Amino acid sequence: MASAAHSPFVSPPVPKQTSLSSLALPSGLSLSGLSSSQIASSALVLVVTLLLLEQTLWRYRKGKLPGWKWQIPVIGQFLDSLHPSMEAYKKTWAEPMMAVSVFNIFIVMASTTDLSRRILNSSTYTEPCLVRSAKQVLDPTNWVFLNGKVHNEYRKGLNCLFTRQALSIYLKTQDRIYRKFFAEWLADKSPEHKPYTMIFRDLNMETSLRVFCGSYIKQENVQEITEKYWQITKALELVNFPFAFPGSKVWNACRARASTVKYLTAAAAASKKAVAAGKEPDCLLDAWVQQILQAKAWRERTDDSDAERPNLILREYADYEMALVLLSFIFASQDAMSSSITFAFQHLADHPEVLAKVREEQQRVRGDSEIPITLDLLDEMPYINAVTKEVLRHRPPVIMVPYLTKKDFPLTEDYTVPKGTMLIPSFWNSLHDPAVYPEPEEFKPERWLPGGANAVETEEMQKNWLVFGAGAHRCIAQSYVFMHMSAVLGSAAMMMDWTHEKTPDSDNIQIIATLFPKDGARLKFTPRQA
Repeated sequence: MASAAHSPFVSPPVPKQTSLSSLALPSGLSLSGLSSSQIASSALVLVVTLLLLEQTLWRYRKGKLPGWKWQIPVIGQFLDSLHPSMEAYKKTWAEPMMAVSVFNIFIVMASTTDLSRRILNSSTYTEPCLVRSAKQVLDPTNWVFLNGKVHNEYRKGLNCLFTRQALSIYLKTQDRIYRKFFAEWLADKSPEHKPYTMIFRDLNMETSLRVFCGSYIKQENVQEITEKYWQITKALELVNFPFAFPGSKVWNACRARASTVKYLTAAAAASKKAVAAGKEPDCLLDAWVQQILQAKAWRERTDDSDAERPNLILREYADYEMALVLLSFIFASQDAMSSSITFAFQHLADHPEVLAKVREEQQRVRGDSEIPITLDLLDEMPYINAVTKEVLRHRPPVIMVPYLTKKDFPLTEDYTVPKGTMLIPSFWNSLHDPAVYPEPEEFKPERWLPGGANAVETEEMQKNWLVFGAGAHRCIAQSYVFMHMSAVLGSAAMMMDWTHEKTPDSDNIQIIATLFPKDGARLKFTPRQA
């Protein structure tokens, strides 16, 4: 996943004529003959000139777009961005486009479906990025920063990781981990409700690490990675101090990335050794290595026989390169997936009639909670799949995906986005459009089922369904997201009861790179009564 959901604060280049390095003193002129008051006056004039230039540049770039007429010098709207809220974002999304400035970083936010899709499909003009410090945090060689043909070719080599055959392997691991966490939740004898957002994140992190790396990472290292990876999430929030000074979020994130990649690199090396020795794949790394070895064997065949050609001819990947791919997958799974699962459990508790239908379907299809869930069983569960889809629409884990303009981008007939702009397509309006999704603020899984308002997929529905983005950089793991969410919710419904303690903040949204209930989703799990 795509996850969900970050902006690239990359300062646009300052024109050469405004560079301080070009402000050389004329020949023969020395500051030694000036009084302190003259020096101070000159410095003041220089500062005022630069501030006026800053405001002029802002007005020029903004053009006729909605936005502040003047900016606070230097910091712009930074203070407003420190504590983002859905209310503030919705005001911004009330306009098709809005101009913003933070630390002289020019930002254009687009909120309509047409504009968002045009940005997502314009790799000639844009390149994906997260925040200004993203390349520091995730490593500049990470595949997520590739664009154009190079990205497309790289992505083809990863598609084999999310085939139905591969997903079937992962689901066995997922089922085992779900049961482990459910047992821990049920063992809590306290009668009090407590926040479960970070507990759901722990489930997602362990599921991801075991699905991706199998047993190649020790359990104590799983916990270490889980704790440290939160530093990466915090550093990739929409607005952050972008420099890696000791103690800063970016500095902490870089250290966390180095530690995590060390374990992932070792896991890649161990998988290569094990699969080469004949091990059957039981995780994503093994499935990937098997495809690589099959392609290598086919390329290096020495006879002229009609050897069966693998479906995909993969090149070889270095251990570190594979680790960086896993790093990006983990970011999506622990971030966006944690958001979706948190809202899903909260919604099911708040809508007991929906939870009852989930249980009825699970009982009818599975019969016994001891029966592990499989892809074939999930195929027979339209209701839980509708619940998953409605959670993703109602509370999309990714509400925007920032891009950087590589050159002037004529986004509309009336406005050209300047080169170096942070251009942010937003998805909330598309997924809450009443013309496409009647009563969009209501949680209604039935809308996706026969007889429901969205049962028959229309062109408008396809266009507005931006949960996973669009274009060349759309989420590569969509099928995994649906499988994971439907499996964990279905299994939980069969094995447990749970209630939600509603607070004044339960329905308010907190934004930490993605969306979460502001009160942390206060839940209590108990054994299900037959």
